[in-house]
Amino acid sequence: MNMRSLMGAGIGVLALGAALPAAAQDSDYNDDWTGVYVGGSFGYGVQSNDAGSFVQFDTNLDGEYNDTVRTVTGANAFSPGFCNGQSQGATRAAGCTSDKDGFEYFARAGYDQQMGNFVVGIMGEFGRAEIRDSQTAFSTTPANYVFNRELDWQANVRGRAGYATNGALFYVAGGPSYAKIDREFTSTNGANSFTEFGDDMLWGVSGGGGVEVKVTSNITFGLEYMYSRFNDNDDNGVSVGRGTAPATNPFLLVNASGTDMRRTDTKFDYHGIRMTAGLRF
Repeated sequence: MNMRSLMGAGIGVLALGAALPAAAQDSDYNDDWTGVYVGGSFGYGVQSNDAGSFVQFDTNLDGEYNDTVRTVTGANAFSPGFCNGQSQGATRAAGCTSDKDGFEYFARAGYDQQMGNFVVGIMGEFGRAEIRDSQTAFSTTPANYVFNRELDWQANVRGRAGYATNGALFYVAGGPSYAKIDREFTSTNGANSFTEFGDDMLWGVSGGGGVEVKVTSNITFGLEYMYSRFNDNDDNGVSVGRGTAPATNPFLLVNASGTDMRRTDTKFDYHGIRMTAGLRF
């Protein structure tokens, strides 16, 4: 699924909201949205385009990632460049796979309060999206250096506000998110040592909107669009050490202790279209 497909699904959300209320408008229970509910969602998440991102280096370990890793001849050791994905070999010519998009699934619980046609509420949600975001650097050795991050789990708290009419609730929602990120670093460089550093717990936000429709007095189905973003801070990266490499190794030339490296893209985000189901009390 690509962004064009997601836009089409978003239009489908609006179409569903326009069509279903008419089918339920004669039932007395449709106008009562006050109360506690539990439920879940299932859908598909697509990551934003991270074109233009790359890997940056701190060769003198001063905390500033604005250095160039150079060989003993002064040449740029990473002149082959970078790719926004996971490499398929030691050289850039081998190509890279695209970031992995995938299914998402969440459990939720919340409370709504209705005032006339207006509904406000709060809900909590816990689940995950099966997405992977990759970045690869290539050195002249040749060797690859691959940064991967995946969403292990995600917890959201969202407020929402909506308008209820004829058995349907149209709403917008948003709030803070908290997630555990699984990171993995791999390299075909077998000489240096590599040590990952940083925090795998990230704060972020999620928000969007959708429509929920009553099919009985306490069962609802719906569709929603949600955008989630986590700020993968600048303190996450990889320390490259000596390992078995000689002192002439490019990572060791400026500082014998090694070089720190990190990806420039600190935004880990995705768009999701979900089907929802709920049980109201």
